[in-house]
Amino acid sequence: MKIAFLGTAHPFRGGLAAFNERLAKAYQKQGDDVKIFTFTTQYPNFLFPGKSQFSDSPAPEELKIERSLSSVNPISWFKTAKKINAYQPDIVITRFWLPFMGPALGTVLRRLNKNIKVICIVDNLIPHEKRAGDKLFTTYFLPPVDGFICMSDAVKNDFKYFKTNAPIEFSPHPIYDYGDLTSKEVAREKLQLNSIDKIILFFGIIRDYKGLDWLIEAFSQTRYKENGYKLLIAGEFYTDDKPYRELISKLELDDFIILHDRFISDSDVGLYFNSANLVAQPYKHATQSGVAQIAYHFEKPMIVTNVGGLGEIVPNNIAGYVVDPEIDAIAKGIDDFFVLEKEDQFIAGVRQEKTKYGWDKFIAAMAKLYQ
Repeated sequence: MKIAFLGTAHPFRGGLAAFNERLAKAYQKQGDDVKIFTFTTQYPNFLFPGKSQFSDSPAPEELKIERSLSSVNPISWFKTAKKINAYQPDIVITRFWLPFMGPALGTVLRRLNKNIKVICIVDNLIPHEKRAGDKLFTTYFLPPVDGFICMSDAVKNDFKYFKTNAPIEFSPHPIYDYGDLTSKEVAREKLQLNSIDKIILFFGIIRDYKGLDWLIEAFSQTRYKENGYKLLIAGEFYTDDKPYRELISKLELDDFIILHDRFISDSDVGLYFNSANLVAQPYKHATQSGVAQIAYHFEKPMIVTNVGGLGEIVPNNIAGYVVDPEIDAIAKGIDDFFVLEKEDQFIAGVRQEKTKYGWDKFIAAMAKLYQ
């Protein structure tokens, strides 16, 4: 088949780009002709909370990527639709993760030739951080889509707030396979971490809804001093970092929390996960989680809060702990994991569960929807 992607890809960085590129490679592997139409401007700089939108890594040589779409330039919307039509794909695969993108993406999709089927992978139908115009932009985006893939039941349930007659399929987020599994000792040596510490990893872009403040408070309630716990925070702040730093100081945790507050490049992701004993996702609300799928790849147990689709991804007491979204429950889960020596048991569970999340299974769900 001939498949066009409309969405984030190199030179842009982050989970959306990594997902789209990985899925495109999976289609190419089975013999499909694939091209990605990505952004010239994804977010205007004044709307982007991080330091850079762009990757330092070289472009993936095996993928055809054309920069065409500006989220804020309507002329580019029509030009992008014209380019996709000239490519003559059987399917256009796009993403919906933020209502802000609704006008640009929705206009492109409306201008496509009628014989092209449009499938949308929905990350979030209702955003974690609400803004004026969200419902209007989402409502505009939905009608030209022929079918939707949701990666959690939480997102699928959100469709009840919007009108669509298009079919909706569920398929969980596939595994992000960033690099090789190595020993804790090797990874920690490269990150200059103590080989005997028990490390809890919080990974990824830091936004308020991800509950890092809960995790810091929960950590302060654990037996961190007597049992040698360290909390490793690896990710760039997309929110004001001052309250988090003040909380760490207030709780006198400066010697027990390791803060690598920067965007972690793809080449370094493995160092952090290979270093960890436990991956923590203390989210206040959520849909699905790319972090969980990285943890599966590196065979790391997890502690997640029971919000959104996290409990679907991490079966309780098999691949980790699913706890109530409360500080006390997070603290108890961390202590239980180390005191009851659950690591080996949960690693075995992770290895068993990770077989569910192959890219071939995701493509099969897409094929079912297409048919």
